[in-house]
Order: sequence, then structure tokens, then C-alpha cells
Amino acid sequence: MTQSGSIVFVVDDDAAVRASLENLFRSVGQDVRTFASTKAFALAEPGDAAACIVLDVRLPGQSGIEFQRELALTGRSLPIVFITGHGDIAMSVAAMKAGAVEFLTKPFRQQDLLDAVHRALEIDRARRSALADAQTLRDRFNALTPREREVMALVATGKLNKQIAAELELSEITVKVHRGHIMRKMQATTLPDLVRFWDRLLADPNRPAAS
Repeated sequence: MTQSGSIVFVVDDDAAVRASLENLFRSVGQDVRTFASTKAFALAEPGDAAACIVLDVRLPGQSGIEFQRELALTGRSLPIVFITGHGDIAMSVAAMKAGAVEFLTKPFRQQDLLDAVHRALEIDRARRSALADAQTLRDRFNALTPREREVMALVATGKLNKQIAAELELSEITVKVHRGHIMRKMQATTLPDLVRFWDRLLADPNRPAAS
């Protein structure tokens, strides 16, 4: 389960457990950082690599389940693999419904934990890739002029050049020129590509204004 360029954060108040898990993850070439409390983890720099949290459910002060909710509310959400020696069905169901990758009861097989962490890191890689793609699309859209954004919106609805020209009071030739610029700036090879880009922009809560 070698995961270069990724980090596993272990949060557990038991020093022996932290040391054991650190040795386990390092034995497979995985970068790992350990914390004795959720407060200590919250104060740490998150870094810029794919990551996940191996989190004990029962911790002094704030529980792991409460911390899971807090992370989601603050937007610092990372895939979580819960470990516990005192879990119950209701607790595991609550954790999984809130998005936990796995809920493992001690003692667990080391391979089960490694497999769960592998899935969690893949989930975070996919999340980070999607965020990067969305930002790239926003940057391309930002490069369009206000008029080009208007034309793109109309093209995406399926309107013909002459219809767009009439609506925007432009010549068809001008519309064609705008469409060419839009295709180049958005790096769209085909019209369906452009429509897909537009749909993704509409679904993006952080999208720039259309004009």
C-alpha cells in the first residue's frame, strides 16, 4: 500500500496505539503524522497532499464523531477511517452516514486498516483532482470577455449563430468570431465539449459571473 505523496493523520490519545500505527504505515512507505487529540490536529498545517485521518472514536473532550461533524462544517473535511475499542452499531451507523470510509473495532487486522486507508486516500485524490479541474475551468471562463460569456451561454442552449446574432444585435460573422475565440480559450474541441463545460460551470457554486 505504498502511497507516495500522501499523508495519513493518526489521532488517538493512546501513545502506544499512535506508535504502533506510525510503525505500520511507515513500514509500507506511507508518510504519517500522529496527534494525541483533535485539538492538536486542528492546530496543525494540513499540507497540500492527498490525506486521510485515522481517528479514534472515544477521545478526551471532543469525541471523534463530534470532530467529524466539525470538520464537515468548517470545510476541512478529509476522508476518515474510525478505529475504536468501544464501538457500537448506532455509533458506526452514524459515522458511516456522515461519510466515514470505514469503522474498525479493535483489535482489527492490520491489512483491513491498510485497505481502508488506501480507499480513503484514493477518495481524497479524486476529490482534489475534481477541485483542480473545476478551478481550471473557472480560470478559462475568466479569460473570456463579457460578450464571449454571453455568446457561450446562448451557444450552450443550442441556439444557432443567426439566432444569437439577432438576440445580441450582432452580425453572424461577429458571432462566429466569438465562437472561435470561446472554443480556443475554453479548450473545447467540439460543441458537445463546450456544452459540458457550461453545464459544469452552472453546477459550480464558485463559478464566476456570466457577464
